[in-house]
Amino acid sequence: MEPISTRKAEGPAQAFWQALLTGDGCAILCLLGDPESGVGPNSVFDTSDQDEWKNYRFNSRWLRLWALTYEQELTTPLHITASRGYLECLRHLLLRGADVDLAPGGRTALHEACAAATTDCVRLLLSFGADPLAVSEGGLQPLHLCRSPASLECARLLLRHGARVNCVSEEEEDTPLHLAARLGLAGHVRLFLSYGASLEARNAEGQTPLNAACAQAHPPEALGDCYEVCRQLVEAGASVDAPDADRQRPLHQACKAANPRVVALLLARGANVNIMSYSGNTALHNILQVAAYKLEHRPELVVRDLLNHGAVRVWPGALLKVLRHCCASPRSVEALINCYPRVPVTEDWAEAVPAELVQQHPRLFQSLFALGRSPRALQHLARCAIRNHLEDRLIRALPELPLPPALRDFLLLRFEDVVY
Repeated sequence: MEPISTRKAEGPAQAFWQALLTGDGCAILCLLGDPESGVGPNSVFDTSDQDEWKNYRFNSRWLRLWALTYEQELTTPLHITASRGYLECLRHLLLRGADVDLAPGGRTALHEACAAATTDCVRLLLSFGADPLAVSEGGLQPLHLCRSPASLECARLLLRHGARVNCVSEEEEDTPLHLAARLGLAGHVRLFLSYGASLEARNAEGQTPLNAACAQAHPPEALGDCYEVCRQLVEAGASVDAPDADRQRPLHQACKAANPRVVALLLARGANVNIMSYSGNTALHNILQVAAYKLEHRPELVVRDLLNHGAVRVWPGALLKVLRHCCASPRSVEALINCYPRVPVTEDWAEAVPAELVQQHPRLFQSLFALGRSPRALQHLARCAIRNHLEDRLIRALPELPLPPALRDFLLLRFEDVVY
């Protein structure tokens, strides 16, 4: 048999390779029907660029392949067509005896189809007996590879054919729910929960699916998907204070990711606002550390929410350091400063803020620097007295108080771009 190498294949082997890549079903049928072509449904292709030859034996036929010095990159006609969504070509191969679970490169064709979200190919492979529990060389089952919104129906098909919703990847020990939660796949989360996915399963880092969802950084446009995932998990009963291996809770992680809606969700469900991680950080520490770098995420909303739920404030002597680090998020500074009846403002405070920021937000920073020369306003001192009296009961107590909306919002640190 002529060697099949993607680099040096010639004649029928090259034609077969090209037909598979382009989904040319007629050419595939012709070549498979020609006993002189030297190709078959279980041929194995080497996609590497090595210069040595090696023989492999499949179905009692010898196929000469390129050997790999460091890593073998082997694939089959089934893998190629399944990953590209060439349904009819895949059917031709299966009807002509292709081994549905052949995995010379470490993954089966079903793995590839799930990773590519070629739903019809997944359905066809399963109908021909593909193993939904097959474990890849990397320790993943096909369900672990359903990682895109388009793969939702693939996941559904796998579960209907016996895939285990709580299967664990070998290295990371992630369940499919961990992966879906981390990637913000709300539809997958809903599906897995309907099949009894474990809410408190722990991966190698000690994360539950809710931890995994909160720990993943998302761009601003994807924050809504993350919120929907977390909402489903919390409403299904996930623990909002579950610690990972570093004793980080979902609230710690959501603050690192600067996700205001998820932070609000966790706080509304009773997350402990002042519990510390292994490194000694509280949720407020975490958001202040990232506020200047996540301006599009509106970190000031997180800072305000934490303070309104009773977060322990920064030691006054450290406020200048916080100002230097967070001045790019002026409203985060505003919310924090407006929680103190007095602050130790000195000339160093004015030097800590770049001039261009002062020009962009003159009212806020000028009122802040003026605190070194004048006392806080009486209305602000009254606000601080009420907040200090209520402490972590503030959010629960306000609905019971007959306050006009403007005064209630003032107590809750309404943003005014000024410090009193």
